[in-house]
Amino acid sequence: MPELVEALVRAAAIGIGATALMDVWGLVRSRWLRMAAPDYGLVGRWIACLPRGRFRHDPIGATPRVRGERAIGWTAHYLIGIAFAAVLLAAWGLDWAGQPSLAPALIVGIGSVAAPFLLMQPGMGAGLAARRTPRPGHARLHSVLNHTVFGIGLYLAAVAANGLAVFQARMV
Repeated sequence: MPELVEALVRAAAIGIGATALMDVWGLVRSRWLRMAAPDYGLVGRWIACLPRGRFRHDPIGATPRVRGERAIGWTAHYLIGIAFAAVLLAAWGLDWAGQPSLAPALIVGIGSVAAPFLLMQPGMGAGLAARRTPRPGHARLHSVLNHTVFGIGLYLAAVAANGLAVFQARMV
């Protein structure tokens, strides 16, 4: 398989796996800590308004619903996960995917919290790093925890994808 194709396939597998783990964590968190799960429909609303020239909302919940916003938000959520997996592979190479280690995955996972802090939260009316929320410190802590789980997911998904690749190679 050409290297670019392998990188794209691995980025998709690792990104989807890591994002799915982050979503499972969100469900566990909502049950155990009685915290609302993220509403990716609001992310979809924000994204759908971008081509219309509207970056900032005050707050996004006050912006009228957009047709298909939930599907847009969930699709974007997984595509963003794949993009960060691609960043990981671009920085550490396909060799990392063949022998994953936790540190690079955590660096990318925790580093990915910059996207909501600097783009999504300000754009959705929560302010830079959630400063306009009722409990900014709490919101920041949970964003960092969620992205730490994503980083762990990058590592675990790479281990799983690598194990599957080794298994398939032995079957041929």
